Amino acid sequence: MCQNHENGLPGPSDNPGAALQVPGSPRNRGTSPGEPVILQSVFIIDGTGAPPYGPADILLRDGRIESIMDKTDPIAKAIVGDIDLPTAHPDARVIALDGHFVMPGLVDSHVHIGNPDQAPSADYVYKLWLAHGVTTVREVGCLNGLDFSLSESARSAEHDIAAPRIVPYPFFGTEHGGPITDARTAAQWVQKMADRGARGVKFMGAAPEAFEGALKETTALGLDSACHHEQRRVRQINAMTTARWGLRSIEHWYGLPEAMFRDRTVQNFPAGYNYSDEPARYASGGPLWMQSAEPGSAAWDETLDEFLSLGVTLSPTFNIYIGHRDAARVRNSEWHTDFTAPQLWDFFEPDPDSHGSVYGDWGSEQEAPWRQAYTRWMKFTLDFKNRGGRVTAGSDSGFIYKTFGFGIIEELELLREAGFHPLDIVRAATLDTASLMGLDAQTGSVEVGKDADLIVLDENPLSNLKVMYGHGALRYTDGVARRHSAIRYTVKGGSLFDAEQLRDDVRGIVAEEKEKLGVH
Repeated sequence: MCQNHENGLPGPSDNPGAALQVPGSPRNRGTSPGEPVILQSVFIIDGTGAPPYGPADILLRDGRIESIMDKTDPIAKAIVGDIDLPTAHPDARVIALDGHFVMPGLVDSHVHIGNPDQAPSADYVYKLWLAHGVTTVREVGCLNGLDFSLSESARSAEHDIAAPRIVPYPFFGTEHGGPITDARTAAQWVQKMADRGARGVKFMGAAPEAFEGALKETTALGLDSACHHEQRRVRQINAMTTARWGLRSIEHWYGLPEAMFRDRTVQNFPAGYNYSDEPARYASGGPLWMQSAEPGSAAWDETLDEFLSLGVTLSPTFNIYIGHRDAARVRNSEWHTDFTAPQLWDFFEPDPDSHGSVYGDWGSEQEAPWRQAYTRWMKFTLDFKNRGGRVTAGSDSGFIYKTFGFGIIEELELLREAGFHPLDIVRAATLDTASLMGLDAQTGSVEVGKDADLIVLDENPLSNLKVMYGHGALRYTDGVARRHSAIRYTVKGGSLFDAEQLRDDVRGIVAEEKEKLGVH
């Protein structure tokens, strides 16, 4: 089987006979994006890092935030007067939301729509994203082919499907007919992708000359770029190498420890190591971090400072590897029964043909080094943020027991574990990712003139990020355990989606697929 370079999945570029995902169906959820709506008496977490304020009224019209009236701000009242938005706009639908919170829609920096082995349809993925407040995604790899991603992106932009904004980044070298090894061909390929509508490029395992040439072209064209630094190339090209060439974002953790090597040039691979043995490859990642620089050492500080000076972004995707330190945790996540489609569950189960499905013989000797590695990796990410570096929130769901939508909320929790303040976390998951993508003038914060990409919650997520999970946070009331999900509406481009309706849709999709496949 020909496989996609990043994740072991059959891809249309490598295997023309591979099945494409079922596209999104015509939209039957959400209000008209042009309908004027007033979100009345809400507290606003604006995504810039500022503390919440309110109560305030927000007027949405024609898919944008037209006005915000802070009822408690004496300066605003002195400038514009004490305007009552419902009275001033009698044509608007008023939604009374006393005690509710509004924050920007999440901008997920690392997603894959998933192929038919992982999801029964694109609708399943899109509705899980929307139900968790995701309004924009950076689709890195376009694993169903660039044409598919461009089509779905256009349909989402026209509100023809219930889906977040989809920003496609094809995998470098796909649809070329063979590996690209020279700078000239690489630049031509980048230009071709840009002409077709790609907004960025995803790299992994590219030959050095081609990689450098392609990055120069992405920079010249104003395209974004992301890289998963493949371990077979990392001796030649680590994260510092590509940052110096102009790479915009470092995905996951690959290439970071090697950038801090001072007493070695390659990691201490065990005898008999085989890169093609995926469980062994994943197991080697934990000890690698412990072979790199100590926190606070000269190498550590030099690396952080140079990354900062180069303007590179970290997209850690902590959640996708969390099973490496506790496989039982991800196998038994509370949401699997109702929200993980049977196709996805089968893909997760140990199988050498499914990328990331490695926990068939994964025990304490593999997990212990990863627990230590997370401590160091998280410290590096926190130090970078505290120096002024940009860190984004990405999920990479569809692999390693990570269900779409749920992964991005777990990523927020893991940023909290790393030491980020909740306001920093919101910014990482909204404005900072939008800025990385060049969309910060359009989305990523609750500000007048921006797209109406919002989440409406009936609780304060800064107090407990778990309330954002689709299966809900567990609460005990009068001795009875109940679950509650705080997300009431996701607003994408002015279209309001009832989050509970979306969650019910997904439950129905999962139940139907189980019945169809005879899964109990």
